[in-house]
Amino acid sequence: MKAEILSIGTELLLGQITDTNAQWLAEQLPALGIDLFFISQVGDNRGRLVETLRKAWERSDFIICTGGLGPTDDDLTREAISDLMGEEMVVQYNYAETLREYFNKRGVIMPEKNIKQATLIASAQFLENPIGTAPGWWVQKGEKIIVAMPGVPHEMKQMWETQARTRLKPLLPGGIIVSKTLKVLGKGESVVEEMVKELISSNNPTMATYAKPDGVHLRITAKAADEETARSYIFEAEMKSRNLLGTLIYGEDSETIEGVVGEMLTDRNFTLAVMESGTGGTVSALLSEAPNSVQFFRGGMVSQQRSMLAGWGVDSNMVETYGIMSKEVAEAMASAARHQMGAEAGLAVCASPGPGEFEGKPGGHIIIAVDLDGSLKSSDLYYRTKPAEVKRLSAVLSLNLLRHALLK
Repeated sequence: MKAEILSIGTELLLGQITDTNAQWLAEQLPALGIDLFFISQVGDNRGRLVETLRKAWERSDFIICTGGLGPTDDDLTREAISDLMGEEMVVQYNYAETLREYFNKRGVIMPEKNIKQATLIASAQFLENPIGTAPGWWVQKGEKIIVAMPGVPHEMKQMWETQARTRLKPLLPGGIIVSKTLKVLGKGESVVEEMVKELISSNNPTMATYAKPDGVHLRITAKAADEETARSYIFEAEMKSRNLLGTLIYGEDSETIEGVVGEMLTDRNFTLAVMESGTGGTVSALLSEAPNSVQFFRGGMVSQQRSMLAGWGVDSNMVETYGIMSKEVAEAMASAARHQMGAEAGLAVCASPGPGEFEGKPGGHIIIAVDLDGSLKSSDLYYRTKPAEVKRLSAVLSLNLLRHALLK
């Protein structure tokens, strides 16, 4: 099945929002055995939208549209599909009552403009939207399908996972594709690929590496007549990959570095305290996103001022001698954080994010340190990249250092 994604909205063309919907949907299709050939963006213009849809209809079997399902005059996805199919939009009064009840529960009278969200054409069916007012459309004529979903990402994702994908699966050709992703930190993409090169050449399962913000992703994809067989292929490739990459692998699929570290700390009944300089609290912010962070994360102290570090227990003479951007001070900060907050683990980051120097060190210089119950470990790193990226790397890599300390 040949697929195409069409993202609808003038705000996309103006650069006011980023098209994360297309990226997310593109990641969902390979597991269904669907080949994605085109991704397009079009503004809120009925003529151009119909023209783009017609081209997609001619060259693709499955078209996924996101956006343009609101109640306002510039929401034209339904109208464009209606024009393409040559079918009239008709109000479904039962659904219109459902919409009115949705507004009534919120203590609001439904604007009459919203009535168009209760319309269908003859070849369309509703895709329910329990968390919004805009239902989707499932349009099927012959062997071709259009799925139209809201542009709001969380509404779109739920509609895809609970409805569109469920309707689509029985229509797919035989065979199933299953994927699993292993997440790696500590080596770059090219190095990881070289380490697993003996596996990359396999045809089934296939393996590929991708550089991502949270490390290198190694995706293993298998195809078989049934899911059990496909998963057996993946399991064999995964075990070989883990043998080759060892502790470089920190997680899999939806796992995050902050979640993995948080679980390791919780399993040991450890708590964590953080002291940061030059990052603006990036490490603490990332830790707060971990599931159950309240159980293990004591808190963070953030400052670029030497006097503040001294007030938190860092030896002022050491800071004066070595400067904040030093292994000695980073380790002292990790220990001070641990003692100040009564935690078993202390984590410190000293970063010079740039663009200028900080404490005599150029932008991109990062020093991270861990104090795990009195045992110290530190690392000195340098990256030529943007300030925001330096801060993000500081957070991810410092948590990975703590992960390795916990493993030992």
